[in-house]
Amino acid sequence: MAEVTAGLVKELRERTGAGMMDCKRALIDMGGDMEKAIDLLREKGIAKAAKKSGRIAAEGLIFEGVSSDKKTAVVLEFNSETDFVAKNPEFIALGNKLVEIVLKNKNVNTVEELNAVEIEAGKTVTATISELIAKIGENMNLRRFSKVSTEGFVTTYNHLGGKLGVIVELIGEGTDANVAKAKDIAMHVAAMDPKYVTSEEVTKTDLEREKEISRKQLEAEGKPAQIIEKILVGKMNKFYEDNCLVDQIFVKAVNKETVATFAGDCKVISFRRYKVGDGIEREEVDFAAEVAAQLKG
Repeated sequence: MAEVTAGLVKELRERTGAGMMDCKRALIDMGGDMEKAIDLLREKGIAKAAKKSGRIAAEGLIFEGVSSDKKTAVVLEFNSETDFVAKNPEFIALGNKLVEIVLKNKNVNTVEELNAVEIEAGKTVTATISELIAKIGENMNLRRFSKVSTEGFVTTYNHLGGKLGVIVELIGEGTDANVAKAKDIAMHVAAMDPKYVTSEEVTKTDLEREKEISRKQLEAEGKPAQIIEKILVGKMNKFYEDNCLVDQIFVKAVNKETVATFAGDCKVISFRRYKVGDGIEREEVDFAAEVAAQLKG
């Protein structure tokens, strides 16, 4: 039996594209025999799935969940290549399972840690995703998740059938009425996309950048220098109102109350907002060229 070294694992990973833990396990199972390990990965569909891993997965769904005590919440992005696959029951079931794992396991706080969790005996999250890739024939990717634990309470909101998810964390009593109010605030976050919770979070660099942009705009309009500084004060107040959650006008407000006013005795202290595919550069596909290439073999 050959020793399973880090070098062997690295070589197997390079030859198959499979995950590090899957490669290590395959080598151990096959007594360090490289070719047999490759065959094993192929039999499990993991090596086959790896061939699809270069394709861009920018669709998918946002999954979210809250613990029964309302003290922990998770929002998670699980990507696929097409919206069609995102509607697949197995894809949805796996996404919900991943949220359940993160909620129940205090030691799972990164994507790497989640990928290494065994869903079944000897089968990691990575292997499970690879099997589903091989079965459906489309690349998938566990992209990111956030877990928020608090001494207050948390709630989540899911919008557009899973295309956008939000966690809101508040200090206060987690009564049904307050949770319902928090749910409305989470919906507001989904709709208005604030950048900060409060004005205290706005960095000096961000504020100076906004000031400089506004100053140049006013100068271009021919405003006198002494007037510009006065106008900038109002513009910066408007910047806070537009970008800081608690200062924004609540989206469902009747009398233009702010989110802070709507929250009442509760205090919003953090939020997470995930939108499917945010920041992923989507591949421009020339379908005519793709079909022609396929016909040529």
